Amino acid sequence: MKYTNAKKILPEMLIIEIQKYVQGESIYIPRQEKEHKHWGSLSGGRQWLDHRNAAIRHAFKNNSSIEQLAKDYFLSIETIKKIVYSRNKSSERH
Repeated sequence: MKYTNAKKILPEMLIIEIQKYVQGESIYIPRQEKEHKHWGSLSGGRQWLDHRNAAIRHAFKNNSSIEQLAKDYFLSIETIKKIVYSRNKSSERH
């Protein structure tokens, strides 16, 4: 999040109106919902996790044990269980 002086970007009348509610404090103005990006969509992190989780599900379906998958992927047994027993949500995100 970057700091911008309101005087540089907002009309004076709007600043006066905002000052009725807050003065001398930082406020966060969120993006409009249509501008919101899902976590990892820009960096590729989400795609990497979806690919890893698909590989874990595939290995589990091919008789790899939860304990072995936890060791192979350096994850807890509970995390592996969440991955293999939950629906594949990656298709719902896109």
